[in-house]
Amino acid sequence: MWVASLFVLSTLWFAPSRWPLILALHFAGQFLAIYPTVRPNCDWFGVVTRRFRTETKEIWLTIDDGPDPVSTPQILELLKKFGARATFFVVGERVRAHPQLARAIVDAGHTLGNHTDAHPSASFWSYSKCAAAREIDGAAAAIREATGVDATVFRAPVGLANVFVHRLVVARGMRMIGWSSRGFDTVRTDVGEIVATVFRDIRPGAIVLLHENAPRTGTRSTKVASTFPEW
Repeated sequence: MWVASLFVLSTLWFAPSRWPLILALHFAGQFLAIYPTVRPNCDWFGVVTRRFRTETKEIWLTIDDGPDPVSTPQILELLKKFGARATFFVVGERVRAHPQLARAIVDAGHTLGNHTDAHPSASFWSYSKCAAAREIDGAAAAIREATGVDATVFRAPVGLANVFVHRLVVARGMRMIGWSSRGFDTVRTDVGEIVATVFRDIRPGAIVLLHENAPRTGTRSTKVASTFPEW
């Protein structure tokens, strides 16, 4: 896309009188390259699963950014209490720091997903193919080493992924997972507000996004998750 945009600009040299059209095409190319990269859950570059088909009253609970030595045991206990299952999108560095927690997640019957190796939330969207591959493969290796399991689902930090990421995920036999309901629990501190926001978008087949070690809410995600049986 970038090459095509530069090619369009180069035509100014040969047809300067057409500059309005040429610039319009240039900026259109820029938009088509940038917009799907910086819009969370965008599927312009590839399939992003944001919901799932179901005939029953069920949701897919996903929990990002672990494992965490404080919140992971609490969440596992809560899920056990209600007989619920979840997918934990884990960070490779944190899996290597707490491999026993990754194993505990799997042993409890839950699923591990790849959430990159270092969780570069501010810059992952701009990574080159090689840099993105290192992040994806690093987390995959950490999960495999700790649990013997290969992750089959991937979620990009903040849900932002460029064309390289989409292609790498598919090439590794994984699915890109987004969400349809979230409470912004990484920035909000009021549990009631988080719960209300999550429940506003919950429908059968919803994919719910929560975070383990959110800096503002800490382990309050366990309180949020504890309200789901009421739904």
